[in-house]
Amino acid sequence: MRKVIYWVHTSVDGFVDGPNGEFDWPIMGPELSAYSEGLDQRVDTLLFGRPVWEMMVGFWPTAESITDDPHVAKFAPFWRSTPKIVFSNTYQGDEWTSQVISGNLAAEVQALKAAPGADLLLTGGAALAGALAELDLIDEFHIAVHPVVLGGGRRLFATPDQRRNLRLVDSVVLDGQVAVSHYQPISQSA
Repeated sequence: MRKVIYWVHTSVDGFVDGPNGEFDWPIMGPELSAYSEGLDQRVDTLLFGRPVWEMMVGFWPTAESITDDPHVAKFAPFWRSTPKIVFSNTYQGDEWTSQVISGNLAAEVQALKAAPGADLLLTGGAALAGALAELDLIDEFHIAVHPVVLGGGRRLFATPDQRRNLRLVDSVVLDGQVAVSHYQPISQSA
């Protein structure tokens, strides 16, 4: 069965973006970029909530014309060529959207996990990640904590309804400043 992998960048105070939606603070050095690329190699589908999708589709289709960052140069072709699923009850999709899922989140994601293929990568998306975590549909959490205090924004997870116990699989410091921890839910790793 395919896994849902949640890959997210957060501040030390637990925000995935700043008070005004800023996402200019993640530090993508060569080691963190390599970690991200390792996750990319495990998947064949990208998952997005609508707010993150709007940010991604506004940048990645022409990313190389905006910056010459080495991480961007490697990730942009992968992003363009990989199927992308957006979860939204109102969004109709666009030329970069492979599929839009609305309706019964649990049934739709369980069907994706049961389908043949490689794993599924959820990159960011606090509301979608929170909803999937509440349904026990995230199999791995990869959380990169960057050395910044944002003081507000969207929380790493939407307000959880209940406690979730996780097991630490691995933790590393990359590029001398970003702590990345890999967790699994206790119920799925026991």
